[in-house]
Amino acid sequence: MIRPRTKIVIADDHPIIRCGIKAVLEQRAEWWVCAEAADGEAAVRLAREHAAEIVILDYGLPVLNGLEATRQIRRAMPETEVLIYTMHEDEGLVREILRAGARGYLLKSEDDSELLAAVAALNRRQTYFSPRVTEYLLDDFLSGQAVDQRPELTPREREVVRLVAEGESNKRIAARLGVSVKTVDSHRTTAMRKLDLRNVVDLVHYAIRNKLTSP
Repeated sequence: MIRPRTKIVIADDHPIIRCGIKAVLEQRAEWWVCAEAADGEAAVRLAREHAAEIVILDYGLPVLNGLEATRQIRRAMPETEVLIYTMHEDEGLVREILRAGARGYLLKSEDDSELLAAVAALNRRQTYFSPRVTEYLLDDFLSGQAVDQRPELTPREREVVRLVAEGESNKRIAARLGVSVKTVDSHRTTAMRKLDLRNVVDLVHYAIRNKLTSP
């Protein structure tokens, strides 16, 4: 059986940049750039119309910037992955973008190979950051304690936390552990409440600090 191609929406207000991104992505036969947008509002609309699996957004989009577009896409389509592809390196912006639900942040100064790697990672439900962005996040991790002294998780809660931090969706975790999606969501919610974590970004920080993720 032939697998359907991954549908990708590109949003950038510069046509030449959109053309370049499309040319890079179409090196992979299994990916399909199904729509292009010149502003954030159009990106949200096209992502919904095409049921896109990945949306690539510049931050500096007109009408809706990349941050607000990310929020709206993730709210309307929780299974759609968002990659921010931008020149902006501000640490505060990186944190806000990740809190909004993007799971990839790539600088336009990176090689085309990094763009391919980022899209491939998001297509596998994994996170991907530019090396310099990773440095920002590691600085945050290292500024805290090497190991958090927080309430103990059960073995199953630790397993769910690890898999979420490694980029797995609730549905994939449920299939992997042989439990229902509702059970996975319950373990995830309980773990986050025990650890006083607000969002997935905080959960990833916790998992890395406590060496729960695979090397």
